[in-house]
Amino acid sequence: MDRRQFLESAAAGSLGLMGSSSPSLPSWSDGRHRDSDLDPSDQPNLVYVFADQLRPQSCGYAGDRYGGTYAENPMPYTPNIDQLADESADFREAVSADPICCPHRASLVTGKYPSSTGMVINELRAMPDPDAIGHVLSDNGYNTGYVGKWHMFGKHHGTEQQFIPPGPHRQGFDGYWATNNFNHNYFDGFYFEDSFNKVDIEGYQPNRFTDLSIEYMRRASQQENPFALFLSLGPPHDPFTWENTPDFFEHMFRGRDFPDPPNYEDGHARYWVPGWDEEWWKENWKPNRFRQRQAYAALTSTVDWEVGRLLHALDQLDIADDTLFVFSSDHGEMFGSQGRIAKKIFYEEAARVPFLVRWPDEVEPGRNDVCLNTPDIAPTLLGLMGLPVPDSMEGLDLSGHARGEGGPRKEAAFMQGMGHTYQWHNGDEWRAVRDDQYTYARMLADGSEYLFDNVNDPYQLNNLVDDPNHRGTYRRLKSYMEKRMNDLNDKFKPTTWYQRWVEDRVIMRSATRELEPEYHPENIELPHLETADD
Repeated sequence: MDRRQFLESAAAGSLGLMGSSSPSLPSWSDGRHRDSDLDPSDQPNLVYVFADQLRPQSCGYAGDRYGGTYAENPMPYTPNIDQLADESADFREAVSADPICCPHRASLVTGKYPSSTGMVINELRAMPDPDAIGHVLSDNGYNTGYVGKWHMFGKHHGTEQQFIPPGPHRQGFDGYWATNNFNHNYFDGFYFEDSFNKVDIEGYQPNRFTDLSIEYMRRASQQENPFALFLSLGPPHDPFTWENTPDFFEHMFRGRDFPDPPNYEDGHARYWVPGWDEEWWKENWKPNRFRQRQAYAALTSTVDWEVGRLLHALDQLDIADDTLFVFSSDHGEMFGSQGRIAKKIFYEEAARVPFLVRWPDEVEPGRNDVCLNTPDIAPTLLGLMGLPVPDSMEGLDLSGHARGEGGPRKEAAFMQGMGHTYQWHNGDEWRAVRDDQYTYARMLADGSEYLFDNVNDPYQLNNLVDDPNHRGTYRRLKSYMEKRMNDLNDKFKPTTWYQRWVEDRVIMRSATRELEPEYHPENIELPHLETADD
């Protein structure tokens, strides 16, 4: 089945439980060790869904933040996400600690900043963390599931690095497992479970991952213990092509006009990476940007489709009221704003992420101005679920704000940009802080500073760093950023400095401590899997 046949198949299942082969779920024991004294029957389920490279400006609910000036025109079609936003605590100021895939994912599961995880680049293999959220969930009786893109297991091109064997590199997700490490060719999808046997996907990869997730929820909901499912969907991450998009969504957006925003290629960002960003932008992205924006909108709408299917499945299974449902992304997409492409920068289009938290009668719906950052996610989820937050987590538990009760909050979110570690080019390193109105940032290469009023200048066109009317804000945010760097032992070094952390793209140490010896998956003894011949 190719993309031309996707709609017929998907429509047959509507938004409900589509026909699919059942994932092989583990046999869970109710007698496992628990770190909390809570009754499992009183615990909520958790469904955490995150897209890849989805900026909130591309979701209908978030496009009107600044009276419509921030919204894309036309908008992608996101009715399910918009409805979810109406029912959720909407952390409108949420950002990515390091707006690039792997650093965000490592921070998500560990509750730590990239300078502590050592995960400063997409091509590295993350260090196993005994306090990762998967371990906390498993240790407290949760049946865990992880489906979709993992992207924390090293070199990600080709299938030789795609299988993540049972063991420490799964970061505590020891229940159902159906992942690839990296694949964004959505009509040529695959995944691995608990063996080296690659499972090829017929049809659209995100659709199949949703199938597996729904079937997992169906079977897990029949168990006594609660479940925790993480679903990582690839779209709208590039390639932004029609060959990568289901026909139905292509027809919605092909030929529609997506004009350049006011900050398109305006010259603020001078730190092009030689031989990659600038040439790629001039030769590929710039002349094709209108078509690519159309495809991005179509891919965003496919994410909305899958979110709708999941929400409908929770209703069909009659577990929606007992399930903490979260929707987010790992980072955004620049699309030529500020003369930038892709991500890895502190500007709004790349740094901000959607973060919606729904739990009927437990979480208070409405907009929330708390500065939530990636390391805060794990502590906040655990806090909402009444589970212990490991002392090693560097993020802040913001669950009280999700419940509408208030509580501790940070002055601003601290963000780190380690530079272009893919090719080890210096010159693009930065640090930044963002509160509910301003962004302050500093580049390492020349010490240049930036201060933007994100409310009155949503496209960040006016650098206020030398404005005498904003000296107080400048000093406050600069001081706060320096304090956070000191607290985290953040060295703020050139990109090439991080090469000393790695050996053949595997993290060996971090800025703060030596890491565990390298783990060799080729030596692992896989568990015996029962077959029909046994």
